Parts: sequence; C-alpha cells; structure tokens
Amino acid sequence: MGAPTVYDVAEKANVSIATVSRVYRNPETVREQTRDRVLAAARELGYVPSGNARGLASRSTGVLGLCFPDYADPELEDDDSEQTLYADEITRGMERAARRHGYALLIAASLEGGPESLVASVAGRVDGFAVLARTVATEDLELMSRRLPVVMIAGPREIDHLDHLEVANRDGEFALTTHLIADHGLRRLAFVAGGEDSPDAQARFAGFQQALRAADLPVPSEPDARGDFTQAGGREAARRLLERGTQPQAMVFANDQMAIGGLETLERRGVRVPADMAVVGFDGIPLGRVVRPSLTTVTQPMRRLGETAVDLLVERLADPDREPRSEMLPVTQTRRASCGCPEPPPR
Repeated sequence: MGAPTVYDVAEKANVSIATVSRVYRNPETVREQTRDRVLAAARELGYVPSGNARGLASRSTGVLGLCFPDYADPELEDDDSEQTLYADEITRGMERAARRHGYALLIAASLEGGPESLVASVAGRVDGFAVLARTVATEDLELMSRRLPVVMIAGPREIDHLDHLEVANRDGEFALTTHLIADHGLRRLAFVAGGEDSPDAQARFAGFQQALRAADLPVPSEPDARGDFTQAGGREAARRLLERGTQPQAMVFANDQMAIGGLETLERRGVRVPADMAVVGFDGIPLGRVVRPSLTTVTQPMRRLGETAVDLLVERLADPDREPRSEMLPVTQTRRASCGCPEPPPR
C-alpha cells in the first residue's frame, strides 16, 4: 500500500481537497473545528504534506531543516556576538556543513502551532531534518521519518531507526563536580537543574550524583533547585538557595546561562565568588569568558553537533538503507576563576 495522499485525508475528514490544502498552506482561513478534524485524519493516516512543485518534480529541495525549542533569553541582545546561545552555536555548525555539501538551511525555532504546524510548514520543504530532543513528540518524529531522514540531537535515543547525536553530559558533570570536591575541598554542593523534561539536565544531575557518591558525600534524590535555562531563571534559583538558610559552598548549574544569572544574584547579595562560594555551569557559551569572575564550565562541541548532524543527513540521503548510527561526542572541562582556579590570560 502506498503512502497516504491528500485525497485519502479529504475523504476521511469528509472535506474537499481544497480544504485540506488550505489547512496546510493557510490554516488561519479554515475554521478551527474543521482544521482539527483534518489534522486528526492526517495523523491517523500517517500523511505528511508534499513539498513545493520543485520538490515534487526533482524529489529534492536542496534544503535541510533544523528545529529546536525557543529557549531565547529576552535579556540577551541578538546582535551581541559574546552572547551566543547553545542553539545558535549548533545552527552555525549546521550552516557551515550545509554550505559545504551544497544545501541551504531552514530553521524552525518555535512551535506555536504545535507539531502539526511543524510538519505542515517544514517537513515538506526539506530533504532532511535535525531535531533537538523533546522538541517534537516521538509519534510525530515517526510520522516525519516516513518521508525524510531525521537526526535527533541531544537526549536519549528514543527511536531506534533514526540517527542520533548526543554529548557526554553525565561524564562531563561527573568530572567537573569531582574537580570541585577533590581539588577545591568543597563538600556542600547544590545542583540547579533545568526543566524536568530536559534529558540533558537529567543526565548532568546524574553525573553530579555520581561524583557525590564516589566521594562518600550525601547524595540528593532531587536537584536543590530548578530554573528554565535562562539568566532570569538562574538568578531566581540562586535567590531561593540563599534564603534556605545553610549556604552551599558551590552552586552547580545545569547550563551557563543560569550560572551567569546566579553570579548576578550572588554579587547583589554580597557573596564573593569564589571566596565564599564557587559557581560552575555547562555548555561553554562565549559569554562565560567575559563575565567576572569568568565562568568555569563543561564545554560541549556545539558547532560540531551541528556539523555532524548535517553529515549524517547527507549520508542518509545518499544511502537510505544504511544502518542507523548513534554517536556520543566528548566534552572538556574549562576551568576558570569562578571555581577558584587561576583566572586565564585574556584571549
């Protein structure tokens, strides 16, 4: 049986073909009840809209796609090169590799219309697609992967037949926490996690727990605080920790943006870093170099993630039947002044 067509969707939803087309091309022109019925029928049938005429004729659009959740921090100015964020670095890596392979890059940075909007607006216009973890539901990824190659970036491997990339989150956090304990003699450490649905934050907390366990220190079953991966979230998490009474000797943040926000709260409260408290992050964003004190962190190869995602998509396009690959990229410690290490010389 062939792939479902627009005719199948129209018949199942009891609408015209033109209505199905409008749902995907101009959804605002279709009544919500009708639109929901069409999308439900498409999901049940496993229908993915075709691309534009060029794509239909050549079976190739010359475009690769990237989708990531919109974690944009409104306090960061987009035009400040020192304030590049995690997804921006991955995008740069994908853009560089896409140009090398002769492709353009289409980016979907938010999902206001939900997964159906993503499938409608992007999946039919690209030859392959890279998706950051937890951006699209597993069943929707399955739907997309019926029509085009999909690479998952970050988080655990959810679908066995898809290519998958991640970094050594747990190992990196274990090594950094061990550095605080073994090299700086710290014993009271607090972990600030991201959202509960973040697989990267979960892996980093597991590495934190592993380091405490290896040092025979009390191991918390839950993070000491949570943020939302933004500087504002880090500021608020640090405030809550300081108001609990017993002050930790170190705050270990699940990403650099929250760590930088935490530094701001500590400065306002008169807590000296690192004399009174160490602060560390994770990611290695450029802003960590220029804050004072400069931020100790785990640096992950963000641009390499993007480049490798493109390489895997291009390989899959050339050989659709090859075995799926799962790669874990290494991370490195970047020791700076915020943990008590010497301030590195200016670059």
